[in-house]
Amino acid sequence: MVAAAENMQTFGWDLFPGNRDSVFLGSGSIAGDELDISSFVVLPGFVDVHVHLREPGFSYKETISSGTLAAAHGGYSRVCAMPNLDPAPDSLQTLAPQLERIRTDAVIDVTPYGAITAHRGGRELADMEQLAPYVAGFSDDGSGVQDERVMERAMREAKAAGRILAAHCEDITLVRGGCVHDGDFARAHGLPGISSASEYAQIERDLALAKKTGAAYHVCHISTAESVALIRSAKRAGADVTCETAPHYLYFCDELLEDDGRFKMNPPIRSAGDRAALLEGIADGTIDMIATDHAPHAAEEKAGGLRRSLMGVPGLESAFAACVTALVEPGVIPLERLAALMSVNPSRRFSLPGRN
Repeated sequence: MVAAAENMQTFGWDLFPGNRDSVFLGSGSIAGDELDISSFVVLPGFVDVHVHLREPGFSYKETISSGTLAAAHGGYSRVCAMPNLDPAPDSLQTLAPQLERIRTDAVIDVTPYGAITAHRGGRELADMEQLAPYVAGFSDDGSGVQDERVMERAMREAKAAGRILAAHCEDITLVRGGCVHDGDFARAHGLPGISSASEYAQIERDLALAKKTGAAYHVCHISTAESVALIRSAKRAGADVTCETAPHYLYFCDELLEDDGRFKMNPPIRSAGDRAALLEGIADGTIDMIATDHAPHAAEEKAGGLRRSLMGVPGLESAFAACVTALVEPGVIPLERLAALMSVNPSRRFSLPGRN
């Protein structure tokens, strides 16, 4: 349970012990033994199915302790940790150090992902059967599975294991060294662009494979209008597919970019038209959930502007406020729908503990 940021010192975790699955938002006061919560809204604790906690392997960027503290501050009661770690969790042996660190250091619930392929190398499959009881699903996040035959086998294995396959969709042959969306900003500033097709072409491939295999398929961090249209069509055809987008794609478009590493992420912030399509996808239910893709780096790794900074931004502490600004205040969706997108829907889709 977390209160609004401005009241964090007054209404903290210790005041309401045993209620980790609620978020209190608003202003209030304490008089003696009485707590005035007349202006509060109570929401279920948020659930983020796409978080990079960076440990083991990259603790100089983030630790399980610092990452889950940030999540708690942002109102999250559970996060799912992506597998681009060292070692990548592709077997029980390589998953074990992460599970132990979660047990000792996490301040909220954390469920890890297992890798789709060994070492996230895109060739040989990870030991999905053994990993399945301990993971939320399987992903090679940070890189798309380029080989269609490997992806088909992965979907069949994930289905047999009873887990979702959560895909980072990126055709690397279409990225071509880009650092921002291939749009007006890139052209005006002489920057190499990342085409929308690098995302949606692989989604189109995977949707056909999901239909063929019957796998439960989830698309990570969609950012383009074409991706929304493809997923909408697949859902209407009865595919077992869900998707997420991130707050920064709903809040920004490339017209607002600055030559600053804080604006560099993968996929990139897209055009105003893409943002409008994402908002429509939120409103009509095509987009099932909002996930932060929280991906912190060391300060020096983000100090190289758009060309030289690493891709990825933190987001756990600002996600709810950004979504209220982008979605609730303009009337795209009511607060109740935002609660579903940030809590109920991800929990149900990934069959996480504590939710129906």
